[in-house]
Amino acid sequence: MEIRRTSRPYLWVVPMLLGLWLGSVLAKGASNQTASQTWQHQQRYQSQLNQSQSPPEELEILDNTSAIVSSPHETHLTRTSVIFGLTKVANESSVSQKCHTQLKQVQRGILGKQPWAMKVLDASGTKPSGFVYGQNYWLGSREACRGVQRPVGITLSKNFDRVMHYGIITQKAPFDMDYRVLYLSHSSPWQVEIKLMSEQIIHIGLCLPSACDSEEVKSLARSYVAGGMFTENDIFDIRPEVVYMKDLQLKEEFFERASFRLLVACVLVTGALVLCAQQLAATKKLESSTEEPDPRLAPAESEVWRGLNSLLQFEKLQKYIPCWDVPTNWSKIFAVRENSPNEIPLMNGLRSVCAIWIMVFHVVWFMYFTVHNKTVLISYAEQAFFQYVSSAPLLVDVFFTISGFLQTFNFFRNSQQLEAVRGNSFGENLKLFGKLLFHRYLRLGPLYLVVMATVDLVYAYIGDVSVYHINERFDEMCSRHWWRNLLFIQNLFDHRDMCANWSWSLACEMQFFILANALLFLYVKYPKVVKALVASSFVATVAWSYSIGVSIKFQLSFDSAFATGTEIYTSPFVRVLPYILGAATAWLLLENRTQLEMSEPKERFCWHFALLVFFACIYSTVKRDLGPLMAITLFVMGRLFFSLSVCWMIARSCVGRGVWWSRLLEAKGFQHVSRLSYAIYLLNPLVIALFYSLTNASTHADPFMLCVVTCGFAVIVYLASIIFSLAFELPFSNLSSLLNRRQGKSKSA
Repeated sequence: MEIRRTSRPYLWVVPMLLGLWLGSVLAKGASNQTASQTWQHQQRYQSQLNQSQSPPEELEILDNTSAIVSSPHETHLTRTSVIFGLTKVANESSVSQKCHTQLKQVQRGILGKQPWAMKVLDASGTKPSGFVYGQNYWLGSREACRGVQRPVGITLSKNFDRVMHYGIITQKAPFDMDYRVLYLSHSSPWQVEIKLMSEQIIHIGLCLPSACDSEEVKSLARSYVAGGMFTENDIFDIRPEVVYMKDLQLKEEFFERASFRLLVACVLVTGALVLCAQQLAATKKLESSTEEPDPRLAPAESEVWRGLNSLLQFEKLQKYIPCWDVPTNWSKIFAVRENSPNEIPLMNGLRSVCAIWIMVFHVVWFMYFTVHNKTVLISYAEQAFFQYVSSAPLLVDVFFTISGFLQTFNFFRNSQQLEAVRGNSFGENLKLFGKLLFHRYLRLGPLYLVVMATVDLVYAYIGDVSVYHINERFDEMCSRHWWRNLLFIQNLFDHRDMCANWSWSLACEMQFFILANALLFLYVKYPKVVKALVASSFVATVAWSYSIGVSIKFQLSFDSAFATGTEIYTSPFVRVLPYILGAATAWLLLENRTQLEMSEPKERFCWHFALLVFFACIYSTVKRDLGPLMAITLFVMGRLFFSLSVCWMIARSCVGRGVWWSRLLEAKGFQHVSRLSYAIYLLNPLVIALFYSLTNASTHADPFMLCVVTCGFAVIVYLASIIFSLAFELPFSNLSSLLNRRQGKSKSA
């Protein structure tokens, strides 16, 4: 039988295409159905979460009755997570019933991977990398712990598929949670021990139920670390011990501190005096004006102005009130004028540059207590490029040299005072000496004491609310040893017991002022005796420095320098050397004992050589691993030649000599910064420490970011210095000048 072949062989393709089309339609429908089911499932899951959040009491009941979920991660969590380990060791005999219930609920939530409990786990600190180089800040996330109670305000579009659990944004804990920090001391041999204060304190941030008291948590933490559950103890031999815990809440005792009352009183009194000065200026302006008085200047209906007017009726008060006139003081701070022949303009530049330079050092110094790579930061300080920062404490000698020079220079230039000293009896000279000391205290004391009270208050504040362990508790030191600062003798005690330990140089300045004045008074009548005493003092301070340095085995390393701070760094017997050199330079200049006539090339050479010596002394400590004898020699001789270079600059600038870089230091713009240098010196450590302490995460030592941070601190310190100088420095400087003028007029009359 013959089979007929079709003449259309392509017709079999049609059923195939039809089948492919039908399959694609069915697949698309199935895909849409799956997507719809997925979206519906997400919506149902989200509604269940929202329902679980609305009645926390029901959720608590359900969780209490449910058994603890078994999880293969339980052993790992117990060993690595402190917050989970605390829930494991908690029992009804060690904590309250409510705390125990909520801790077990956290445990069940973590094992069951409930979103709110996962956020608690994530917000609590665990060991990060970098422990060997000083990473002791296991802080977790304070913001994430807040998110357990208050969902993060973020809007996410539904147009995108996400693999995330939406509950990590919206779900809240069924009970109150708060962030606290647990502090553990450790003695691990696997961390570089720098020996600068207490760097071996581990900070562990914990997101805990508010029902758990801090003492209960400390007890649980002791059980946890003693039970050998801490895996980091096994690996790094940490051997932790619980020190204390912070709830980061400001205590009520803060507002009961004497420093708080003192600052409030100072602000109120200063504000009243400023208002009185403004009212007095407005009244005088009205009296001198022929126009009708403007009632807006002194509204009679205001009770405040009436009270001020009644105060201003006292004639004696009217004489001193203008010292607090803000517009006048503002113009004084920002005044820039031509330098007079009797001034030494180079000093303005030296003061300004050195004040800012020391502030840069303080930025790095206080960063050390919040940085998590301390070893790297110290290694930067020992590199040649960064010696200008690490050797910045040497710049304090610039201020000592300037003070010694100015005190002697001004004393000998005041011919009227010289004649008075020469003709006075011992009792009269004692009164004059007391007068000079009073005016010195009046100029320096008010701002200094206000800053001390601020230090006490600020450190009490950050001691309560900062996540960091505050090693230098100046609030405790100031409460106990405030009288030392009041008498300017805090540098005669251990540097670890000082209130605001950066004020040691101010105490030295006051002590040197008293000693120098005594010698200057004595010099007027017994010059040979004083010359012998000054020469003996110079030799004695060098010999004392050598003997102390050798006896304590002084080294240039940072740990040794800090440990010997009382004997070497803050001791007035060691630091008097530049003051003596500055005073001797002024005496030689005024007595015309040194008439240096140089050719212009030699003059330029000496100026440049002085600058070379200046920086050579700063960079001389680039090699720090020296023996005690070499180290103390470098310390003493370096400070000697450093001060001599500054003396050369001041002396030659005084007689009108200079080069291009000295002319830069004589620029008129430095007059403004120089007037603020005292406030900058007092305030910059306080401002820097405050801002560092209020951060919620440790910082990283990075040279580029340090530059940015330093610029920010410079602006903040500058603005704070203007405010404090206007309120507490310049008014009392005006008052001192006013009293001097009135006493001078009464004597001439």
